[in-house]
Amino acid sequence: MKITNSEELFSRAQRSIPGGVNSPVRAFKSVGGTPLFIKKAKGAYLYDADDNRYIDYINSWGPMIMGHAFEPVVEAIQKKAADSTSFGAPTELEIEMAELIKSMAPNVDLIRMVSSGTEACMSAIRLARGYTGRNKIIKFEGCYHGHADSFLVKAGSGVATFNIQTVPGVTAGVAADTLTAPYNDIEAVEQLIAEYKNQIAAIIIEPVAGNMGCILPAENFLEQLRKICTKEDIIFIFDEVMTGFRLAPGGAQERLKIDADLVTYGKVIGAGMPVGAFGGKLDIMKQIAPLGNVYQAGTLSGNPIAMIAGYILLSHLNSNISVYKELDEKGDYLRKGLFNVFDKANIPVAINQIGSMLSVHFINKPVNNFADSSAANIALFNKFFHAMLDEGVYLPPSAFESWFMSNALSYADLDNTISAAENAIKSIK
Repeated sequence: MKITNSEELFSRAQRSIPGGVNSPVRAFKSVGGTPLFIKKAKGAYLYDADDNRYIDYINSWGPMIMGHAFEPVVEAIQKKAADSTSFGAPTELEIEMAELIKSMAPNVDLIRMVSSGTEACMSAIRLARGYTGRNKIIKFEGCYHGHADSFLVKAGSGVATFNIQTVPGVTAGVAADTLTAPYNDIEAVEQLIAEYKNQIAAIIIEPVAGNMGCILPAENFLEQLRKICTKEDIIFIFDEVMTGFRLAPGGAQERLKIDADLVTYGKVIGAGMPVGAFGGKLDIMKQIAPLGNVYQAGTLSGNPIAMIAGYILLSHLNSNISVYKELDEKGDYLRKGLFNVFDKANIPVAINQIGSMLSVHFINKPVNNFADSSAANIALFNKFFHAMLDEGVYLPPSAFESWFMSNALSYADLDNTISAAENAIKSIK
């Protein structure tokens, strides 16, 4: 496969951009090789700078549920841009967007728009601290909630990809206020609660983890966390930057039937535009300025281009609930097909999947937390990644990232992906 133009672009980029990329995982350092520079995308496919076509399982890390360049969204953006790209003042569209999210998502009484998932999670933690008067938070090893200081303690995703154990610039004081527990380990959480009695403001969790691969919550794990938070007056925060409006119209809260106090969103609610949001129960959210004294602001919050893109996509999903059933069926189909390929090749594998999120771990035991994910055969995944690229399938360039499926994928695309995996395994064995 020819990637001459990508190689030239990467060399040029490194002279102006740290590492040649504007988000570390894009650098391909985990898997090796030269990152591909993408020129365009449509439906289920990416096209790189050398005009190679790939079946896409990143989908901009989640938001492209209906595929790339979804025509209703593109048309709405083009039309709205003619009115100006930003006002720095309230618009009716922001109200319509907030009303739509409230109608779809459980337990969201008020919602504040921001510009990224990182900003949403950072703001939710500040709000929880302001509301409770406490400083410490509990997060889970391998869960990534963006690059705010509080979250870069035992984070997954890019931090795990680059094996960064301690992040320079994060003070000891901030790190001391971030307590960590293994994902799916309720006893570890109970020990932290006992040790730091009446000091914990919030527990934040990816209800389905997507930054150590796709990791599902163990039976009753989230229910037990909910009970603990209620008993101890701790704010329970769902980071639904990945799962929000992807796993169900109401996200993981709806699908898993769990009542969170605060929830953070990103990606999907902008249909790929830079956007995020945090929302939740009235008595907590009314502490946000200008109603309360917990300050949060953003010049581009509620940006009209991001709002119209997200509004059109969410409206489509809300009016076409069958999309979620179709995605579930496609996810099941791909998981079973891939498992059969690895099984026939006598390659130990754990494939985690829920709806349109999936990950492949080359290991001979279930993967339930970050330690399990880290114990998998990363070197084999890296070879598999490049072999799949050669077959025209674009996977996330890290063993610690979930795959994301779009409904633009046809069953022919899924069959081609399964065939590609079979060819890839033959080429690297």
